[in-house]
Amino acid sequence: MKRRTQWCVIGAARRISRAAGERQFSLAGIAFIGLAIAGCSGMSTMQQLSFTSAGSQDSVYMIQDLGVFGANPSVPGGPLVLTDSGWISGAAVLGNVEHAVLYYGGKTIDAGTPGLGGNSMGYGVNESGVTAGGAESTAAGLATTEDFCGFQFAGFSSSPTPCVAFVWRNGRMVPLPTLGGVNSSATEINNSGMIGGYAETTALDPDCTAPQKYQFKPVIWSNGAVQALPTGNDADGLVTAVNDRGDAAGSTGSCAPINPLLLLYLNPTHAVLWRDGNAIDLGNLGGAFNNLPHGMNNLGQVVGESDLAGDQTAHAFLASPGTSMQDLGTVGSDTYSFGFGINDGGEIVGLSANADFSVIRAFIRRNGALVDLNTLVTGNNPFPNGTLLTACFVNSRGQITGIALDAAGQEHAYLATPVHGASAEASRNSKPPMLPESIKERFRLAIHN
Repeated sequence: MKRRTQWCVIGAARRISRAAGERQFSLAGIAFIGLAIAGCSGMSTMQQLSFTSAGSQDSVYMIQDLGVFGANPSVPGGPLVLTDSGWISGAAVLGNVEHAVLYYGGKTIDAGTPGLGGNSMGYGVNESGVTAGGAESTAAGLATTEDFCGFQFAGFSSSPTPCVAFVWRNGRMVPLPTLGGVNSSATEINNSGMIGGYAETTALDPDCTAPQKYQFKPVIWSNGAVQALPTGNDADGLVTAVNDRGDAAGSTGSCAPINPLLLLYLNPTHAVLWRDGNAIDLGNLGGAFNNLPHGMNNLGQVVGESDLAGDQTAHAFLASPGTSMQDLGTVGSDTYSFGFGINDGGEIVGLSANADFSVIRAFIRRNGALVDLNTLVTGNNPFPNGTLLTACFVNSRGQITGIALDAAGQEHAYLATPVHGASAEASRNSKPPMLPESIKERFRLAIHN
């Protein structure tokens, strides 16, 4: 068994660490399946604090193929956040670089050009089409020996380059202020322009493994200023979701070796909601590690993943201040689940997988149970063989976006729109398909040597 600290990393990434080390599949592939797992983080960009979703417990879904998310079909990136006004944010490989991209009205907008001088990832977008993320910067006076955003690890950069949080608006990428350190990254943005993320300080962190050296704190950026959020007894942390009432959610913990899937250096020990400057511990599902929120709605309800007792598997959770963290279970007899998105109507979406990740399927929560989204499809399904892999985000209209496989095994973005009064033609596909080996390898169980 490897040292415990090496395995106390985030979610499904822990299960593919050995495969990554042995280079059984491309690092670019790891980075993009990371968009399918942790990048499926997202706030609910809704302007109302009380809302009943346009979806319902008996809705079925029309599926629209949004195509590969970028110019390179082998590493297309993925859709992360879907707003009510139709903006979708994500990242894609364009040529030999990775760029933050936006999808709107059937067009892909390259937010990384002109950019800040290097690779970039876009994580959040609001109803106005303003996006935020992390980008390499070649600005004068910036230098680092660290690989803070993981672009070198993923094979996009030949040497460490400073990575800074940015906001993109009106066709221009603007760097955000830091906590004194060189590196930072933004993860979410709400409709008022408040941005969440994490930023380095100038304090050396003895728990870090090279190339990471410095502590990093969860932060919010508002009105041009940066504010560090409390982490209790933990040294490090990050914000993964924000909502329109000004709440932030994320994790705190200790510095750890780079997670090959999520390209983070955090061992997430505590799932946290920050409200009015106070940190609220959201609890856990019995395990000591991997307590990672991914999505939050305007009511302060948080979804994510948490290890069960023994830290050998993780389940999707639902949590909110003042209540115990709720285990959402899995689809059928699956082993793993990950909660990615929740809207103000309480609809929850994510991913469920069996023990060896040979079966991976998007889910939506219905009547207290996780249901395979593939069984709720009607109409002309462009992915007819049960290949909706992830459900990344659900907006206030009940629309869902995620990643699916086409007949050739290429990853596409999709949009699922709820339809009332139709039958679920896909319900006849009661047995999910076995995935291609190239996809299974990205999720390979890798806990033991």
